[in-house]
Parts: sequence; structure tokens; C-alpha cells
Amino acid sequence: MVRQIGRIDRVGKQRHDLPRRLAETGHLPERDAREEEIDRRTRQLLAIPGPVTAEEAEALVACFAPDDCHGVARTLLHLIDTGPNPVLTTRPDPDANKGHHRLYHRSVFDAPGPTT
Repeated sequence: MVRQIGRIDRVGKQRHDLPRRLAETGHLPERDAREEEIDRRTRQLLAIPGPVTAEEAEALVACFAPDDCHGVARTLLHLIDTGPNPVLTTRPDPDANKGHHRLYHRSVFDAPGPTT
């Protein structure tokens, strides 16, 4: 029984390491990245089970790329949304990516944010 509890703890820790490891690899690829890189990073993102914790959501915010990258940013946004909100309560810089603006608008206005 002790061995099984230890195994569950390791699995839980590995689960919580996934968002941190994704964030450590930098932002998601941009639209013009190689298909293999987009697929690899998408698999990393999809391997993270929701709901995420507040700490995991904060780490994942750093993963937004400057563009939507063929919908990968929307997948990231939905994963962040499984965690406690709001994640961003400070207005992002005007040149910040759409993901940051959407998270901020959701927290302030409870709305999806700008679509342009």
C-alpha cells in the first residue's frame, strides 16, 4: 500500500510538472514554424490535463506566441480557462499578443476580449 501511495504522488507530481516544462521550453511556435515543431508542441500542450491550478495557469500564460499559430493559442487559452480565474488582472502592453489581451478582458469585463 505504501508503494502505491508513493506511485500516486510521483504521478501527481509529474502531472503538475507538465505546465512548468512546457513554459520552460518557451512560447509556442509561430505560424511560420515547421510543421513538426507545431505538432510536437501541440502534443505537449494536449498532454496537460485540466483543470489546471492557479500556478500552472500562470506558467502557461508565458507560452503564448505572437500569433495564433493555426489555433494552437486557442487550445492554450482553453486550458488556462480550466483553472481559477482571473489569471491576468493587469492590462497587458498594447503590443502584447491576443491571448494576453483575451485573458485580461475576461478578468475585467467577463467578456471574450478583442477579436481583431
